[in-house]
Amino acid sequence: MTSTGIRLHAPAPGWAISADVVVVGSGVAGLTAALRCQAAGLTTVVVTKARLDDGSTRWAQGGIAAALGEGDTPEQHLEDTLVAGAGLCDEEAVRILVTEGPDAVRRLISTGAHFDTDDEGDIHLTREGGHHRRRIAHAGGDATGAEVSRALVAAVRARGLHTIENALVLDLLTDADGRTAGVTLHVMGEGQHDGVGAVHAPAVVLATGGMGQVYSATTNPSVSTGDGVALALRAGAEVSDLEFVQFHPTVLFLGADAEGQQPLVSEAVRGEGAHLVDGDGVRFMLGRHELAELAPRDIVAKGILRRMLEQDAEHMYLDARHFGARMWEQRFPTILAACRANGIDPVTEPIPIAPAAHYASGGVRTDAHGRTTVPGLYACGEVACTGVHGANRLASNSLLEGLVYAERIAADIAAERADDGLHARVPVPVPQPDQPAHPLLAAETRFAIQRIMTEGAGVLRSEESLARAAGRLQRLHAEAREALEENGKTAEPGVDTWEATNLLCVARALVAAARLREETRGCHWREDRADRDDAHWRRHIVVRLNPDRSLAVRTTDTADFPPTRQTQRPQEQ
Repeated sequence: MTSTGIRLHAPAPGWAISADVVVVGSGVAGLTAALRCQAAGLTTVVVTKARLDDGSTRWAQGGIAAALGEGDTPEQHLEDTLVAGAGLCDEEAVRILVTEGPDAVRRLISTGAHFDTDDEGDIHLTREGGHHRRRIAHAGGDATGAEVSRALVAAVRARGLHTIENALVLDLLTDADGRTAGVTLHVMGEGQHDGVGAVHAPAVVLATGGMGQVYSATTNPSVSTGDGVALALRAGAEVSDLEFVQFHPTVLFLGADAEGQQPLVSEAVRGEGAHLVDGDGVRFMLGRHELAELAPRDIVAKGILRRMLEQDAEHMYLDARHFGARMWEQRFPTILAACRANGIDPVTEPIPIAPAAHYASGGVRTDAHGRTTVPGLYACGEVACTGVHGANRLASNSLLEGLVYAERIAADIAAERADDGLHARVPVPVPQPDQPAHPLLAAETRFAIQRIMTEGAGVLRSEESLARAAGRLQRLHAEAREALEENGKTAEPGVDTWEATNLLCVARALVAAARLREETRGCHWREDRADRDDAHWRRHIVVRLNPDRSLAVRTTDTADFPPTRQTQRPQEQ
């Protein structure tokens, strides 16, 4: 795979540093990869968009899934994951996750993470949707992500890792052979580095998190603008399964016009016995699935939306009044505080909830070692598509995937460096063209993209809604291109315009994949194609960016992951 030659319009780098590895992102995946690379003797630089602890990991409430409890086994964890993935998980990738997961959690504990324990001192485990066993380890009641982030950030600082905070990564650098040679980035504010610069390295690890900000309402923080997927597409990498966006069933409903990051009500609340009810207090998930409220997330989200449509209601309710004040205060203090801050007291009243964009099951296509289709470029965590999640991520598998595959990436980079020995490659980036190849969008375009995606490619989709979304996105794309080509005009380079441009890139790719998949599977719900169609669609959709900025979209011949090379002819979008 060769680079597209497309890059964001930005000033030339004014400074540069060198390293063996540059890790982009500071969540559980990025910091784990960085710590393991440093431990292997590799000079490692961590680049993160805000502060070290500002990524999505910090917001994870429920916990981390692993077969740690008595009677539980990796095989049972594997089975629950495959069921949730609706026929599109790569079984070998899942087997790696569930077998290497328990020891990865123990290494996280040895790094300094403290999980909640029972009276005997054992890790306290709970259940979440799709799990038939209590296997969710949690910390601080409902503050697992915050504790994991705290421990990893403390370890990074204690070990003196070179970090560059408040830095938006722009594009991948490559050498004359098309191999990774580092990244360009823009550092916001004064500090050790400022403005546009570069980190030269033969290995780049993308751990940039998700792209929830492509929708109007999401549980993702404001930094989750799909930067990693957009960078990978411009670099010539393939992305897979972008149509599978998981909408969390229980997000605190703040009104139909609420935008931006919304408070999550963890699945663990249902795991401890909370009930989903409608406005009349009826438990509508009973009879819809054997696990009722603890069914996989796509089933629960669909159940909520169907009831909303049936009753012409804007939201449903989560009823946990029977927990009592003591349990709420000890087990779910974060959620309790968020509800009360918004005028809801779950101790005395049901919580209004509705689904919102939560997690990207697809992403940059990788193999079992985190390697993408661009030599030297790796990806892990939510930005990656390892094959673990299939069409729908099983609850609390995300932190575990970040841990396991970050460790595998570090091991692969270290092994490659050991094989190189004294002849380790020193990358020499090819010069970047003076003429910008990718026009920038005005900052306010971000909100137009979010409205388009929410209306046309949200939880409920159809050919009509997706075609309308594709047309509107294409107009935004064409208008920016025409302005650049006809009079050389583009929006002023800056964080807001770079983010808006990245959002349009991932939105176009997501909608193209969703239009092609003419079935309902996992968290991809087509109103006009209500049934799952294994005969035609038990396969993956792969998207790449052409040098002319059009999208090439293809399906694999089988459900194998990573996709085989014998594929259908790309369809131009």
